[in-house]
Amino acid sequence: MARAQDTADTTDTAAGEDTAVTGGGAALGYEQARDELVDVVRRLEAGGTTLEESLALWERGEELAKVCRHWLEGARARLDASLAEEREGSDREE
Repeated sequence: MARAQDTADTTDTAAGEDTAVTGGGAALGYEQARDELVDVVRRLEAGGTTLEESLALWERGEELAKVCRHWLEGARARLDASLAEEREGSDREE
């Protein structure tokens, strides 16, 4: 069985925004990755899958969680940068 990629890579889109790329090479936005992760968790909690299916779902869930984490860390960095700029601008005005 192929293992999921350990990290989410980023690529620039035509609009200049980053997109998280999963191990399969598909670009996912935060909301799409989150929604798929919710579905994976629901399927795992429901049970009724074989061990192999459960392991594949678990690996996909791990990959999706990394994509979500990537997006959230990027949002945090943008927020921190914006707040730092705001503080610098207010320091200059004084």
